[in-house]
Amino acid sequence: MPRTTAHRAALAAALVTPLLLPLWAAGPARAHGAPTDPVSRVVACSPEGGDRAGSAACRAAVAVNGAPFTAWDNLRVANVGGRDRQVVPDGKLCSGGLPGYRGLDLARADWPATRMTPGETLTMRYVSTIPHTGTFRMYLTKPGYDPTGPLSWSDLPEKPFAEVTDPALTDGAYRLEATLPSDRTGRHVLYTVWQNSSTPDTYYSCSDVVFPEKKDAALPEKEKPKKDPQGGEKEPQGGKKASAPPASPSEPASAPASAPASAPASEPASGPSTPMVAGGAAAVLVLTGGAALAARLRRR
Repeated sequence: MPRTTAHRAALAAALVTPLLLPLWAAGPARAHGAPTDPVSRVVACSPEGGDRAGSAACRAAVAVNGAPFTAWDNLRVANVGGRDRQVVPDGKLCSGGLPGYRGLDLARADWPATRMTPGETLTMRYVSTIPHTGTFRMYLTKPGYDPTGPLSWSDLPEKPFAEVTDPALTDGAYRLEATLPSDRTGRHVLYTVWQNSSTPDTYYSCSDVVFPEKKDAALPEKEKPKKDPQGGEKEPQGGKKASAPPASPSEPASAPASAPASAPASEPASGPSTPMVAGGAAAVLVLTGGAALAARLRRR
């Protein structure tokens, strides 16, 4: 079977009729895989990309490439071993630095794209024509990404937002579930790296995605204390005025002259001083009466 026919059969089986998998999987295919949902550039612009292949971006990519992307599932680089940032040059992330895919690196804002929702669960469908073990790493361009410039490693976070190792191959595709970042708006690139462990190869792909733009909503102004004409803060309606601060311990309140210095000004004098005054008056009366009685007795 010619290589072109094998690729077309593989993509048709994976995208249209997964039940046909046993018919083509047994053939001597020499291809491997790429994301179909969200669709990658190489699949969208391949001869099997449908209407997307006729888009302006895909036509320009094929023209730069000099040939159609027939081998949509063979974008792989050998012996990378996790050194992606050292091996794949800036501006060539979508092609993996391979000349046969250079059209995928065009800096455009009109690539066929898939609509996404921030924070939702993404289920990527990564079609594979030959099963391999390995780890998928998914990156999403940073907030503020400019799609009209070349894609560089600095546009991607240092760490992927998701990693999936050795998923099951079902009906000709791996299904990778991950939660998308919640802080993206507008157009972005979902960059997927598939590092094989059963082969020395690493696969690269760019899937263009679009998140809803944030709507500018005027937030209600927070309630603030109103200013009175004198420049002070006006008391909120229904509120109470703050009471005066208590006297400082270093400034004792003044007490009446008749009260002991130790007694608080708000309390009457207390203690033994009052009973002592009453007892003294009674003693004077007793002594006076006794003296008068003694004088009468002497007169008799």
